[in-house]
Amino acid sequence: MRKKFSALEIAKAVIAEKVREGDLCIDATAGNGNDTAFLAELAGDTGLVIAFDIQQQAVENTLALLREKGLDKRTEVHLESHEYMDRYAEAGTVSCITFNFGWLPGGDHTVHTETRSSISAVKKALTLIKPGGLISMILYYGRDTGFEEKNALLEFVKTVDSGEFTVITAEFSNRPNCPPIPIFILRE
Repeated sequence: MRKKFSALEIAKAVIAEKVREGDLCIDATAGNGNDTAFLAELAGDTGLVIAFDIQQQAVENTLALLREKGLDKRTEVHLESHEYMDRYAEAGTVSCITFNFGWLPGGDHTVHTETRSSISAVKKALTLIKPGGLISMILYYGRDTGFEEKNALLEFVKTVDSGEFTVITAEFSNRPNCPPIPIFILRE
């Protein structure tokens, strides 16, 4: 039996349409490094992916995966909050920025992204993304965490300037138990 179509599959398909060899990308929430590696493969030898996470274990997991796949020369991984990404890239230069809001897969669910820093990071992402670029966000929420952040981010994206950006929110209407919500912001 085939696994259910996932938010991550949707996001990867959209990202693969946008990222090209030589692009600068940001993985704002490195986690276990899978998105960092995916972006690095798309950006190629001449591209660069900058990844952030606030958990030492996530940084270590990401670095190990990148070394294993031979992608460590085209990536930077920082033990720092995504809300400081503007210290590492210039405005209007980034092709793709990915966010997975929630907690580290397989990690401690009491450590998770927070509403204030997440909205701050998305605001900075809006300035960093270049024309034609993409911000991909997946909202993971449930159990005792994430509802406040999910609601705040869903409200925030409604306020993004429609003259400069297109925001698409995709929800799984028939899935129980707090299914992830993919959001895409495309800069015109």
